Formats: sequence, structure tokens, C-alpha cells
Amino acid sequence: MDIEDVRNDIEKVLLTKEQIQRKIRETAHKVDEDYAGRNLVLIGVLKGAVNVMTALMDYMHTTCPIGFMSLSSYGEGFESTGSIKVRSDLNIDVEGKDVLIVEDIIDSGNTLHWLEGYLLEKKKAKTVNVFPLLSKPSRRKWDIFVKYPGYEIEDEFVIGFGLDYKECYRNLDSIAVLKPSVYQQERM
Repeated sequence: MDIEDVRNDIEKVLLTKEQIQRKIRETAHKVDEDYAGRNLVLIGVLKGAVNVMTALMDYMHTTCPIGFMSLSSYGEGFESTGSIKVRSDLNIDVEGKDVLIVEDIIDSGNTLHWLEGYLLEKKKAKTVNVFPLLSKPSRRKWDIFVKYPGYEIEDEFVIGFGLDYKECYRNLDSIAVLKPSVYQQERM
């Protein structure tokens, strides 16, 4: 897919590269203040969180280990099934440590709700907090405390900065709305 195809697939840009970087920089500053002298671990949910995690680390002064998990609650569809599938388990010990989950987006909240419980109960994390770059509150099924809120957005199909459609568009440096004509046939 070339750059012209990508431009034709975008309905509108919601957040520019500069807006994204500003929010992540502000969050990194708060994380540095809140976790100074503490035993912090950053956890990202693959694949969408990679861009956000990398950008957050670029702005952080706190040195900390990172870990990743691959989880799914969507299967092949557009709606969360509510059932969490662990594709790849956590690759770092978080027992007794403060954990910050870095996410690209909170949609229904099913995955994040499950992950918070998993980290606290099964992996024995000391604390678990969350930084999602994006949040769709209108879709939320769980009451999730977000210590470091990103941007709240409407219920639109968004791509870019880690968010994908069929594994494409993750490399966009902005957050954009995908034209319904690109995906609407599959929803029928």
C-alpha cells in the first residue's frame, strides 16, 4: 500500500503528530514525578502499544524495565468477544513492583479490566496504573481508573500511531479516522 492509497483511505485526521507527542511528553513528566525512587515496570499490550511505549520512554527520565503481552478479545471481528486470549504471556517479573500499563486505546475495557486483575492477582504486582493514548468512553463496559488519561475520542474507527486495520496503517505518525468504505463490506 503506497502513501497515496493511505491518504485516500483517511476520512480525517483526529490528532496530529505534534498533539500526540505533546500528550506523551506531558505524561512522561508526570510518570517521572510519581514514580521517582520507586520500582516501576512498563507493560505494553502488543501490537498497538509499541508506538506509544517507545514514545513514552523517549521522554521519560526514569529508568525502568519493560515487558510485553499479546492479548486478544476481538478475534477476527470488529466487536470485542469479552473473552481474553493470551497469545504471549508476560516476559518479565512484576511481583512487588509498580506497573504502568501503556495502551494505544481503551475501547470496551474488557482487555484492560482482565489485565489489571491478572497483574495484581496472578503476577502479584504492588500497584497497577494505566496510560492509554486514546479512550472511547461511550464504548466502556468496565469502570477503569485511568491515572494518566490521554485523549478522549468519539466512537470512530481510528488508525495510526500503532492502531491498525488488517495490520496496516500502524506506521502513520498521526491518529486518523478510516473511511467506512474501506471496512464496511466486512461488517455486513
